[in-house]
Order: sequence, then structure tokens, then C-alpha cells
Amino acid sequence: MQSFMKQLLSGQSKRSGLWAALVTVTIWTAFIIIARASAQHSLLPLDITWARIVGASAILLPWSWWTVRQRRREQPDAGSFAGFSPLPWRITVVTGFFGGFAYAIFAYSGFFLAPAAHGSVLMPGSLPLWTSVLAVFLLGERLHGYRLLGLAMILSGDLLVGGSSLWQAFDGGSVWIGDLLFMAASACWSTYSVLSRRYQLQPVPATMAITCFAFFSFVPLHALLCSLGLLSTHLWTAPWHEVLWQALFQGGGSVVLSGISFTLMIRAYGPVRSTMLTALVPGLSALGAVFWLGEPLGWHVLLGLSLVTLGIVFGVQPARTVSWKPAS
Repeated sequence: MQSFMKQLLSGQSKRSGLWAALVTVTIWTAFIIIARASAQHSLLPLDITWARIVGASAILLPWSWWTVRQRRREQPDAGSFAGFSPLPWRITVVTGFFGGFAYAIFAYSGFFLAPAAHGSVLMPGSLPLWTSVLAVFLLGERLHGYRLLGLAMILSGDLLVGGSSLWQAFDGGSVWIGDLLFMAASACWSTYSVLSRRYQLQPVPATMAITCFAFFSFVPLHALLCSLGLLSTHLWTAPWHEVLWQALFQGGGSVVLSGISFTLMIRAYGPVRSTMLTALVPGLSALGAVFWLGEPLGWHVLLGLSLVTLGIVFGVQPARTVSWKPAS
């Protein structure tokens, strides 16, 4: 398996990059539509989070344990969490908290309160905004030129979508709460991305680590709270095929498959062009929600979506970096 993955992850041809981009954009788009559609079925947000973590863990934890076991032949202290994480304990905890289950909890909870189009604008669309702000403080980057213009457009699009929902709160609406959850999810994933860059992590080991932390923290905590009656769950009453589907798509697809395909896309096209390709996600997912879920696409959402998409294209321009030493 290791030799196969090395060969897979070293692919640099245009064909492999094209397929990787297609898989990444498709899964990211489907994630938004399916997560919103799941709100109309049996499972609760934390149930879907549980299925996502368990589904990804079933694939990644055995793979990670085997990888760490091989490394420990030369480095006895390699890995952490009983060999299920390839990264040190502290990095596993910090990145796993933001990228493992905090992101998932906020995202799935948001889809139970706000339309998919709002998630399209406020989650993937806001990633460059949050990432750039965090990079200024954590990585010492300086923003200028086209990136500032792009970030201003993203912020305007977010305010256009979220502001209209916030205004409806005065009439008793709850969509604005979902919008805030989407923004929190985007901030969590951006924090994970910046930390991964700061610690110079490789995508596959990082994905293994955050899945490991989520499994050993969220899963037992979820079981404990449910057994004490402090948390509601539909895992044992929902149709088994629904739970299995969520585990396969949210875990195997959204976490594992898209993580590998995104790695291949970065290696084939570079980070800037890859981010431009993912700028297709907000528009495609919003239109998919109209077609598959019958959700309306108001003028403010459409305008906000356009601003965010254009802002991503401008916002992915390289930023100036000041001298900075990685954390030891």
C-alpha cells in the first residue's frame, strides 16, 4: 500500500491533475448539497459528525498505525496516540481540534438552520478571508494589491448574505444562527490550514492526525453524553443505510478521498491555480441546491456569491512574507 500511495501522490501529469481537480471540486460541491439534504432526514448534526469521524477512522487509523509502526523501526519515538497518529502529540491535538471535529460540528449544525447557498458563500467562499487574516498574525504575511481587493470582495459578499439573514432575526428567523455557524466552520478550517502550513505538515499525515484526535476525543465524549441523557441522538433509531451512507460519503469521500485528490491537485497545478479551481465550488453548490433541493436563490445571495467567487480569484494572489521561523 505504501509504494502504491507514493506512486499515486507523485503523479505530476496533466491528466492526473485534471482528474484530481475534478474529484476535489465534485466532492466539495456534493458535500454542501448532501449536508443540507441530510437536515431533512433522521440524523442530527452530531450524529453526522460521528458518522464522518468513524467512516474516516475505519480507513485512516489502520493505515496510520501501520505507517507509524514502520517508522518506529528507525525512530522509536515517532508518532503519538499509541501509534495511531503520525504526528507529535501536541500538533495532533491542536490541529485535530480545529480540523477534526470542531469544523464538522459547526458545518453540519449550520446546514440544519440555513440554506445550502448560504453555506456555499460563507464556508468555502470565506476560506481565503480567514486564512489571510490568520496568516498575517501567525505567519507574518503582508497583504497587498490584488489580494486586498479580493478579500474586500469576499467580505462584501459575506456581509450581503449574512447581513440579510441577521436582519431577518428581528422577525424571529434563525437562519442568521446557521450563517454564524458557517463562518465559525470556515474559521476553524482556515486555522487548521494555517497551522498545517506553520508546522510544515504533509496533507496525508495531517489528515491521519486530525482523524485520530477526533476519534479518540469526540467519539467517546459523544457516547458518554448520550448515555447520560445529556445529548440527543438518532443513531440507533435511524435507518442503518442512512448511517452507512453518511459514514461512506462524509468520512471516506469528504475526508479521505478529497484529501488525497486535493494533494494531487496541489502538486500538479500549485497552490494558487488550485485555489482558483476550487473557486468553482460556491457557484456549483449554490446552483446544485436550486436544482436538487428546490431552494430559492435570492438576488442578495446571487450577488454575494458572485462577489465571493471573484474575490477568491483575486485573493489567491501570493502575499508578501516577512522573516519567520517555524515553531520547534
